[in-house]
Amino acid sequence: MSLKLLLLLNFGLAAYLTGLIWTVQVVHYPSFAQVAPEKFVAFHQQHSSRISWVVMAPMVLELGLAVWLAWQGRALGAAVWWGLALALLIWAATFFISVPFHNRLAHGYDYVAIDGLVRTNWVRTLAWTTRAGLLGWLLWKHL
Repeated sequence: MSLKLLLLLNFGLAAYLTGLIWTVQVVHYPSFAQVAPEKFVAFHQQHSSRISWVVMAPMVLELGLAVWLAWQGRALGAAVWWGLALALLIWAATFFISVPFHNRLAHGYDYVAIDGLVRTNWVRTLAWTTRAGLLGWLLWKHL
């Protein structure tokens, strides 16, 4: 695969996931607090199963392509390694911060967990935004 196509694919996935995380951060996660406590378990179960289809495959693909770009695109400089570091930060924040909050919420309405999820999700939101910007800059510079 050409370096330009690899860079374009990385940017496309990062842009998609950036738009998705901003929607989750600003619209979806804050709305958790509005769900009636007696309906929350069913709501959260639906959210978890449906969002997985939209998030997991693109995240896995993004990580694989980020590793590939860091390896194949070494000539592009440190920016590709920063892009990989941001992808790894996103994965770490997902599994060590967001997933535990979701595990708490799977047991029922918990305002403290909802608030924690909203506040800590800024790590992923800003990391994806930075990653998309960095990849956009690399793409603009090398196309």
